[in-house]
Amino acid sequence: MENIFNLSEKVLSLSENALLRVKNKFDEIDKITEFNQNKVLKAFIDNGVSEASFTASTGYGYGDRGRETIEAAFAQIVGAEDSLFRHNFVSGTHTISVALFGMLRPGDVMLSVTGRPYDTLLGVLGVSEGEGSLKEFGVEFEEIDLINNAFDFEQIEKRLKASFVKVAYIQRSRGYSLRNSLTVEEIAEVTRFVKKISPDTIVMVDNCYGEFVQTTEPTQHGADLIMGSLIKNPGGGIAPTGGYIAGRKDLIEKCACRLTAPGIGKEVGATLGHSRQLFMGLFNAPHVTGEAVKTAVFASALFESLGFEVTPTVDETRADIIQAVVLRNPDALIAFCQGMQKGAPVDSFVTPEPWDMPGYDNQVIMAAGAFTLGASIELSADAPIREPYAAWMQGGLNFHSAKTGVLLGLESMIDKGVI
Repeated sequence: MENIFNLSEKVLSLSENALLRVKNKFDEIDKITEFNQNKVLKAFIDNGVSEASFTASTGYGYGDRGRETIEAAFAQIVGAEDSLFRHNFVSGTHTISVALFGMLRPGDVMLSVTGRPYDTLLGVLGVSEGEGSLKEFGVEFEEIDLINNAFDFEQIEKRLKASFVKVAYIQRSRGYSLRNSLTVEEIAEVTRFVKKISPDTIVMVDNCYGEFVQTTEPTQHGADLIMGSLIKNPGGGIAPTGGYIAGRKDLIEKCACRLTAPGIGKEVGATLGHSRQLFMGLFNAPHVTGEAVKTAVFASALFESLGFEVTPTVDETRADIIQAVVLRNPDALIAFCQGMQKGAPVDSFVTPEPWDMPGYDNQVIMAAGAFTLGASIELSADAPIREPYAAWMQGGLNFHSAKTGVLLGLESMIDKGVI
């Protein structure tokens, strides 16, 4: 086939070898995708999705059938009692913040059993400066680090027995770290452990990047609440904005009262014509997530063959769509991100540079040429400019174009003499 992007013979050869390496893994991904796609289809059928579901509401949005239908369907998909699935959430951080403020009251304790959450949540917690943080409202935040990528069950038990913990918080994805992302089986284990010691503790899971990567979700394994962003996996690259919270019905109502107002809760929220996009995005989400996972597996095989540390490796079980590649020095990191940008369908002519991004302590570089600004389900790579100078890449609406983006990142590193 014609070499449209004039990739070097070296890069093309490395690509072919990587594709051979991942063939069996791709077959496994396709099986997961098929299961999840049918699960979504079944929920759409069971909940009677129709043309009327796409009708826009305005004002208060009372009686919006589409909003009610998609929230019932999503709850079924993730094995929850109820959900909020709305364009009103402006980001994953906002969604998680709403859930936390919905659960926690002055004097309560929130315990993260996966160590420190990712950077942008620290302002919400009051760990870093953040106006109106949970800390300002008298909520105490504590954390227990993972040990060798595993839960520290001894310390968790000790803390749970010391005094009541209102929320046990789990971050499924790795964030800007090299620890493993958590499988639903690992989340199930720690959930059972927490509930055995402290049955009234609410287990909350930041599920961002993990939806549809496996065949079940944490709510199907005892978690009380899960939260995520619609410009990641569950929006399928079509939802223009939004987020979701799913779980126990009583807790969803508490979150809804935080999102809207006490006494109003889920009953309001105009859809403003976004319903069709949310339905289409959710329907496409399993397939698009599968394409993103394939892209991550391919990148893992490609850079592992060049001697770079990668996590996860090709053969490891995937719990999210993120692939970390340790590039060893800042010049290599910058070159990789700049090369990937050249393969973006949007803003390919832009040259990303490190910048002082709000919410982060280090300069951050981002390669992201997306149809939806900041959409992590679309191919992107980003990283703080700090050791170990790893690139965290994710997404890919389809594997074929995403593969090209990864190869252009590698070509850029070769051209700039950093590999």
